[in-house]
Amino acid sequence: MTRRRFEGEITGVGTGSGVRIVVGHWSRSPLGEFSDVMVEFADGHRVLLAPSDAVRDFVTSTYTFDRAVITPVHYTRSGDGRTVDAGDLHVRFDVGARTTLGRLLNLLPRAVAGAPWFCVVSDPIARVALRGVRTRGTAGNGRREFYGAVDQRRLSGMSASWRGDDLGALRPVDPPVRFGFGSTPRTPATTAVVTTILD
Repeated sequence: MTRRRFEGEITGVGTGSGVRIVVGHWSRSPLGEFSDVMVEFADGHRVLLAPSDAVRDFVTSTYTFDRAVITPVHYTRSGDGRTVDAGDLHVRFDVGARTTLGRLLNLLPRAVAGAPWFCVVSDPIARVALRGVRTRGTAGNGRREFYGAVDQRRLSGMSASWRGDDLGALRPVDPPVRFGFGSTPRTPATTAVVTTILD
């Protein structure tokens, strides 16, 4: 069995135009440090923006998209602000206070919160408490995936555009995105995660 471990942050945002955006920034992974973006438009069309063939191939073998685009994905931090430039997409968001869930997660040792066994235990709770969220499931090609959240902060602001068109104000991630077995939380947030994929 092959075990792949990804450490980083997942940010989920909804917009006034109905476009939902999921930004992954991975500081440690088998593919090195990288960022990728998953976009679901109001009509349900799903697009992956990936920085390399290797990232595209791995992500599309795990999640489902209607189209995958290879483009540089630049993820920049400045204080509490984050900027993402990825081809036709530009996103800027501000990270605010720690959520109640984030405070609870901080009470746990990181090794526990990020462990696959704890994801199994927490999954039934996540399903009830956070609509659309799953902490474990079956990914593509027979893979099993575990999302170990270790911290979470709400977003205090956001601006986004696609091909120069403003996508509207920050809104909940609703309806849930449909890239894999689970969605990001409905309330826009940045979640620090340890993701383990087994195949």
